[in-house]
Amino acid sequence: MKKTIIAVLGTMLLPVAAATPAVADTELSWQDCGDGLQCDRITVPADWAAPNGKQITLGLAKLPARDPATRMGTIVLNMGGPAQQISILRQIKGTFADLTQWFDVVLFDPRGFEASTEVRCPNPAPNPTNGEWVFTNRAAFAQYTKQNHRFGLGCAEAAGPLAGNLNTWQGARDLEAVRVALGERKLNYFGNSYGGVLGVAYAEYFPSRVGRMYLDSPIDHTNRSWDEWVLARAKVKEDNLHRFAEWCATDRSCALHGRDVLKVWDEVMARATKRPIPAPGAGAGATASAALIASRATVSFDATWPELAKSLTEADAGDATRFAKPFAGAPDPDLSRITMCADFPFPTAYREVKAMEARLRKTAPRIGWTMAWPMADLCTGLPKKTSYPPHPIRPRGLPPILIANGAYDDTAAPAYGRRIAAQLDGARYLAAKGGHALYWSGNPCVRDHVHRYLTTGQLPPTGTTCGPASS
Repeated sequence: MKKTIIAVLGTMLLPVAAATPAVADTELSWQDCGDGLQCDRITVPADWAAPNGKQITLGLAKLPARDPATRMGTIVLNMGGPAQQISILRQIKGTFADLTQWFDVVLFDPRGFEASTEVRCPNPAPNPTNGEWVFTNRAAFAQYTKQNHRFGLGCAEAAGPLAGNLNTWQGARDLEAVRVALGERKLNYFGNSYGGVLGVAYAEYFPSRVGRMYLDSPIDHTNRSWDEWVLARAKVKEDNLHRFAEWCATDRSCALHGRDVLKVWDEVMARATKRPIPAPGAGAGATASAALIASRATVSFDATWPELAKSLTEADAGDATRFAKPFAGAPDPDLSRITMCADFPFPTAYREVKAMEARLRKTAPRIGWTMAWPMADLCTGLPKKTSYPPHPIRPRGLPPILIANGAYDDTAAPAYGRRIAAQLDGARYLAAKGGHALYWSGNPCVRDHVHRYLTTGQLPPTGTTCGPASS
């Protein structure tokens, strides 16, 4: 079947000079590419505002529906990041296997990543020293900013025609090109986490093409107030520290059971603020400052609480080794911060971030205030050629969209999903007792509602709340 991609589609809603439509005929020819996937590529403009200019490719992959007799169509999936998609799906395809009862599950690597026209930054993205994302020293932040600037300049040079075109305004048009190539009259879409930014952008620019859309733990790209945007996350993180304390009070396995956990936290932080706590097991002369402890305290995930309790117990006794050991977590792909900071041009001047931190401390004084820093650290010093900043939306003619958030998610706070739902006519918000990526993490209640919605269009009743995944 011949499928036509109209390259000018990206100009339909952008006030640029008229351009002659550039039509590229492409016929998808799925080929086996291992792990049960089929792969192919399509060609799109490097810049949808100049559709007749340089072209790039998008790498697509399909997890086919199990039975053609029960197949209901295609759903396009974006698992978030922003990051590569295909190689991740190879590792966790079982998570989304239920969808293949009814759909071909299709995804594509975003522009710049892996199977698509790839941007390979010559220098790795810098990470704050020893994982300490909270900067208390202006000179150290300035040095880190220089490193990130050097990284960004290298990426821009390596990007070639994609320089300045790695943002979700472009990505929404890529998504429409994928719909056209698939031959789907409407787009059925599942966006997880940062995939929600892409889904909302698509709904804004192509409302008449939306079929069924599920946004799980979406990042809010509709709020121009950085203080409001960060405060929503800070409040949830602060609440998570209190949940940790409540768990310790009821679970005898907690190393701090029987003690006032919040008092212990306050005392450790006060001591580390006056003088960093020794961390002999992390190397000669190693210490843990209050900023490091606040950066490293993993309060958001229940599974990490036993380790956090041990870390606090030992720090309270004068040994902060558990907080000071080299951080083993995998960083985001280097290119993710380029896209993220084009979509979210966060304030990065040291005085601005410190002022935001001070404001957050009034509402989230123990740990939530740290939320002032992560985006600033990602974006500081990056070249600001173009950006796609947050803005309110009001698309018309949309079908009902399902949006879900976890009450304990300090990456995509519940306020994010509620705000998005309020701007999408007919959208339904599904609350859940859980953290980030509800469907992915296996919440059975959420998964049941998602399957029902995607297959029948039936939304959960207004006010529905799903319990925790273990219930």
